[in-house]
Amino acid sequence: MSQVPCYTIINSPDLEVPNEMQLKQDLEKGDTNHKIETLKKVIKLLLNGERYPGLIMTIIRFVLPVQDHTIKKLLLIFWEIVPKTSGDGKLLQEMILVCDAYRKDLQHPNEFLRGSTLRFLCKLKEPELLEPLMPAIRACLDHRHSYVRRNAVLAIFTIYKNFDWLVPDGPELIANFLDTQQDMSCKRNAFLMLLHADQERALNYLASCIDQVHSFGDILQLVIVELIYKVCHANPAERSRFIRCIYNLLNSSSNAVRYESAGTLITLSLAPTAIKAAASCYIELIVKESDNNVKLIVLDRLIAMKENENMEKVMQDLVMDVLRVLAAPDIEVRRKALALAMDLVYSRNIGEMVLVLKKEVAKTHNVEHEDTGKYRQLLVRTLHTCSIKFPDVAATVIPVLVEFLSDTNELAAADVLIFIREAIQKFPALSGLIIEHLIEAFPQIKSSKIHRAAVWILGEYVEGPQIIEVIDAIQQTLGDVPMVEAEQRRLSGDPTEEQSQQQGSATGGVSGDGSSSTTTSTSNAINKVTSDGTYATQSAYSLAPVAKVEKRPPLRQYLMDGDFFIGAALSATLTKLALRYVELQPDSSAQNRLTTRVMLIMSSILHLGKSGFPSKPITNDDTDRIFICLRTLSERTPEAVSVFMHYCREALGKMLDAQHDEDQRVLKEKQRATAKVQPDDPVLFAQLSNGRDNQLGENVTQLTGFSDPVYAEAYVNVNQYDIVLDVLIVNQTNDTLQNCTLELATLGDLKLVERPHPVVLAPHDFCNIKANVKVSSTENGIIFGNIVYDTALNTNVVVLNTIHIDIMDYIIPASCTDTEFRQMWQDFEWENKVTVNTSFTDLHEYLRHLLKSTNMKCLTPEKALSGQCGFMAANMYAKSIFGENALANLSIEKPVDDPDSKVTGHIRIRAKSQGMALSLGDKISSSQKQSVQAA
Repeated sequence: MSQVPCYTIINSPDLEVPNEMQLKQDLEKGDTNHKIETLKKVIKLLLNGERYPGLIMTIIRFVLPVQDHTIKKLLLIFWEIVPKTSGDGKLLQEMILVCDAYRKDLQHPNEFLRGSTLRFLCKLKEPELLEPLMPAIRACLDHRHSYVRRNAVLAIFTIYKNFDWLVPDGPELIANFLDTQQDMSCKRNAFLMLLHADQERALNYLASCIDQVHSFGDILQLVIVELIYKVCHANPAERSRFIRCIYNLLNSSSNAVRYESAGTLITLSLAPTAIKAAASCYIELIVKESDNNVKLIVLDRLIAMKENENMEKVMQDLVMDVLRVLAAPDIEVRRKALALAMDLVYSRNIGEMVLVLKKEVAKTHNVEHEDTGKYRQLLVRTLHTCSIKFPDVAATVIPVLVEFLSDTNELAAADVLIFIREAIQKFPALSGLIIEHLIEAFPQIKSSKIHRAAVWILGEYVEGPQIIEVIDAIQQTLGDVPMVEAEQRRLSGDPTEEQSQQQGSATGGVSGDGSSSTTTSTSNAINKVTSDGTYATQSAYSLAPVAKVEKRPPLRQYLMDGDFFIGAALSATLTKLALRYVELQPDSSAQNRLTTRVMLIMSSILHLGKSGFPSKPITNDDTDRIFICLRTLSERTPEAVSVFMHYCREALGKMLDAQHDEDQRVLKEKQRATAKVQPDDPVLFAQLSNGRDNQLGENVTQLTGFSDPVYAEAYVNVNQYDIVLDVLIVNQTNDTLQNCTLELATLGDLKLVERPHPVVLAPHDFCNIKANVKVSSTENGIIFGNIVYDTALNTNVVVLNTIHIDIMDYIIPASCTDTEFRQMWQDFEWENKVTVNTSFTDLHEYLRHLLKSTNMKCLTPEKALSGQCGFMAANMYAKSIFGENALANLSIEKPVDDPDSKVTGHIRIRAKSQGMALSLGDKISSSQKQSVQAA
């Protein structure tokens, strides 16, 4: 039974099993609607494993003669699934009557009945039933309606494939039929049969009409592409004969045909013209197709082409065509297109690519969309990569990117500053241009984090006359100094220096005779329309004064909100600028003037932090940092000066070098992973292996004991979204087991697709039963159940061991930036804290064990983890195939002076769903237990 194919699956909820006599009465005496409902119920019961051999004759007598179309369709399903043979394998006598009924249906005047009956005959596996119907099937090839003719071809194809002796002249019959047909669906089915049954005839037909292929329907064109692919792979000498046909099909009106033709073309030929034509066809499909899934699939084909070195050189000229894909609204499509273009771009077309990216940047301004911020961030990173890879374009990219600093999207602005920091370190010739644009954009920055990073860059790289300009820009965005006095004046209502300057500039053109004040007072009178339609005059003097909220400068506002970290960063920058100015300026009075100005700003920040005006007071850490800056400026000891002047930039250089080394290491690992089998690797034969190397045994779970009457074991085959259980059942008794049924149930986000059919097991016989389980999320699942069987005396049950579905089958390592990790860590609400309990004595060994057992990737660079200091902190990240993110933070330690002490600490896991966090924690706990037991 387990080997019998099933073509129709009807899932139904648990229903009551009715009496067979009741079903017979309903089928005999019920009206048409009642018979339809009863027949549906019988079909569902049969699919759920019930057996009603006595109903066959009742259905033949009382249901088969009914001419209702719904009953006819249900009967086709019934005869497909009902057992047609007796226990000894012989055909049931009743099926002769069924065969006669379907012979009449094949001659019925209604074309739908003929066609559906022919489709049903494709599923029959009993040649005794098909042999009497062959003349009627052949006659359907000449029917007037194309629906009947195309299904007749499929029926002959299936019968010839399974029982060629029933229709020995099948290929010749279909070849003659193909020559006379005009309907594309009939021609497609006929050509498909010749493709699989007689390729020579198919090739002769294609050669006779190869010039008309472009005018054929898409369904026939797809089969022609399949034929050309098979023939040219089997016989490469035929390529020149059919490659022109494939070129013509690249211009087909059907997107499916163009896609298949492009794929076939690059497998048949690696000529530059063929590669360019196929890649251009793929790009056109991406641009014109509206379905995002299709766009992603075709983009993957382009990326696969790029992996071939010969194809990559040809595709480099198509970078501008690839960038046309950016017109798609989906962010994933844009991300893949930009990554592909970045891999293909070279020195000749980098300028054109940068121009396109600039236009894309301009398009994102004033566009409100949920993915606009992500797209801007993507464009910034791409331009960043372009500038580092091709330094010649950096000068044109920098002005575009600096505009992002005033953007409300903090992530995009942060990426711009990361680029500016790297560019100004690697390309000293561009430092003047970068500083100039950064000073211009400095007052428009809207984020404390961005201001803080921009201040650091300015303090580290500004030299010469720009020092005064930077200090002026900082003071402008900081406001009046001392700040406490300015805030007191603001509270008391007295005008600050800024307001006084603004009023002075506004009244600068007023004459001194007082006439302007009169004009102003009279102009403040405005007319109002009352409810009765008359005019009323309202003067400004009669209005109550409205308190006007004055907007503070950006840096002052951060400090008033309690963010004094920006104040500490500002103090360090001002210290660097003052020390550099002292080195450049020989005049001591100018040195002292600038130093006192800078120290006044720092002391003013300290005073403001202690004054109580800000929403939060200044922290002790920020206070200490500002005091260190003040002391450095007053004492100027060589050690402190060298820290501010040299060590910061050296640390940045080392960090950028470490990042570059890490990127090169990852790139080498990818290149090394492509060679899966080396030439000198030994060949493993499963039959000769000792069992330890057999991967099949790792996925086999023993379900019952060796002493149980029924032995069972399951091979668990995990696919992406479903699990296939191949269960071996062995009858270890001397009795025949009737209705031996595998009953399964699931726990977690698992769902059993269908109930396995019962089987009959002879003494010491065995069989394989397959069950499909659908998976909907990344959570640990459990499959449990039992085996029920009948003997001559009673019904018995054998309880099965549980099958645990491992979460690791759905988790893959992934990478993200530190900013994205922190953002996800902040957003995810489910956290699971696991205490480290292990026998490992080395921190690095424990980290490697953890990464191997959880399929996670360590985001912390190796250089940051190198050395032995007694503690370790690392971030880990992974992604599931369902798109779920999993974050983990490892914090472990051990005494340095005791090499035999065990690693202690904890692991914090965060995920968006509770199940993901709990499942990952359970996996870590179980792996720790195994390591402890092994020790």
